[in-house]
Amino acid sequence: QVQLVESGGGLVQPGGSLRLSCAASGSIFSINAMGWYRQAPGKQRELVADITTGGSTNYADSVKGRFTISRDNAKNTVYLQMNSLKPEDTADYYCNAQLRTTWFSSITSHWGQGTQVTVSP
Repeated sequence: QVQLVESGGGLVQPGGSLRLSCAASGSIFSINAMGWYRQAPGKQRELVADITTGGSTNYADSVKGRFTISRDNAKNTVYLQMNSLKPEDTADYYCNAQLRTTWFSSITSHWGQGTQVTVSP
């Protein structure tokens, strides 16, 4: 089994910063892309940012210049540094990992349980 455990969410004022972490563990052979998604109340889940094993990154337009995604391949961990937070960033943030559990298995998608981020005065 594979587990993704997120941490770092919370309440922050507009303009503040938070750093999210997500550690993958369990039956993992290799991890391809890792990413962060978010879902606000009444809205669909959307991609925030993702990163490949080689470090190539992709960001939603709404967070470019404010958020930075990074990963530690040795620790199977992905981070999301969120700066200049806005009320519209309020959402549940979910970690995702695209990985193989064995050398011969196909790539499967795995999700964390989510961590809440609230940006409010």
